[in-house]
Amino acid sequence: MSNNLDLKKGLNIPVKGAAAPEVIKSVSPDIVAVKPTDFKGLVPRLLVKEGDAVKAGSPLMADKQRPEILFTSPVSGTVQQIVRGEKRKLLAVVVKASASQEYVDFGSKAPSTADEAKKLLLDSGLWGALVQRPYGVMAAPDQTPKAIFVSSFSTAPLAADSDFVFADSLTDIQAGIDALSKIAPVHLSVRKGSSLFSQLKGATLHSVSGPHPAGNVGVQISHISPIMKGETVWTLSPLHLAAVGHVVNTGKLELTRKVAVTGPAAEKTGYVCCLPGTPVKELTQVDGDLRYIGGDVLSGENLGADGFLGFFDNQLTVLREGREREWFGWAKPFRPKVHSSSWCYFSWLTPKKAYDMDTNLHGGPRAFVETKCFEDVTPMDIFPIYLIKACLAGDIEKMEKFGIYEVLPEDLALCDYVDPSKN
Repeated sequence: MSNNLDLKKGLNIPVKGAAAPEVIKSVSPDIVAVKPTDFKGLVPRLLVKEGDAVKAGSPLMADKQRPEILFTSPVSGTVQQIVRGEKRKLLAVVVKASASQEYVDFGSKAPSTADEAKKLLLDSGLWGALVQRPYGVMAAPDQTPKAIFVSSFSTAPLAADSDFVFADSLTDIQAGIDALSKIAPVHLSVRKGSSLFSQLKGATLHSVSGPHPAGNVGVQISHISPIMKGETVWTLSPLHLAAVGHVVNTGKLELTRKVAVTGPAAEKTGYVCCLPGTPVKELTQVDGDLRYIGGDVLSGENLGADGFLGFFDNQLTVLREGREREWFGWAKPFRPKVHSSSWCYFSWLTPKKAYDMDTNLHGGPRAFVETKCFEDVTPMDIFPIYLIKACLAGDIEKMEKFGIYEVLPEDLALCDYVDPSKN
């Protein structure tokens, strides 16, 4: 186990449109959506119907298989719409916010046992924020992990600045650590040189430096305490760690967050104070053929202009849809507007330049070529190219052998970016 991680492998993608460290507006949305699709492994069961009055913290749905896991409303108001898709799949519960907010009182008492800590998370609707590895599914309440891991920062393209976002939440984060430590040991990874999170107590601190994906909690776990077959660990974002601490300190569920509006096509970059489930059009609205991504460009979700911010999102990235075709493409000897992870073009001469990127893949899928590029961007003790081939072949035995228990899609997202075969 190491308390200082200096990772060398990886790649920082230089995209234009980083968020300026300022709050450009605060949004009090008229409607807020709670989306069961945000939670992997959830089979939702509705607990409300259209027209029901709810408070902030009132349960809207539960997991059919584990009914003690509740999902609560972030605002008080009235259930306006139950949105369903094909085969009546539940897509969202839309709540119309009231003018004045009322909160369910969960009691401002610090849990003293693991059972009390679990009950607080289950009742408040924050249990869904716990992600279990391997597989990246919701944590099981009847299990105890070997540890809980929190990465206090992100190295993803245009990621929110954690020191700016959580500057006023340190008391809540400390209370969240104290509560979770009743369940299992907490490991907190901080960016090397950051003084904000280094003053926290009750968790094992790890100083981490290096290019993306050094900020991914999966990469940190692989260096701190690798997951063996039969073991489980839980992960939690600092966003929800602060929410847990706020419930402990005040007894109220408060999910308001600073969301980084980023991307080369964003109308104005900066931070917006809002709730999860806020309509995208209230955060930013730009005319044109655009893609609104909840999260970063590597592992985020395409929300659409009429979508809603996800439960786990603290970043919105706006990109132009790259539908046009480029004359001669790769055959051009000089392409100053294109970034390359290799030395194919001259972007290596301007390492500090940011690029106006779009969604164009610049090519289509082709034969899988074995190259060293995957290993160069994967700072984990695994064999990424053999793991990916085993996944494509569906060979479970080889997937286990080459490290499938240690990764989620976000940990191999850079392999997508550098892959010459466009897989």
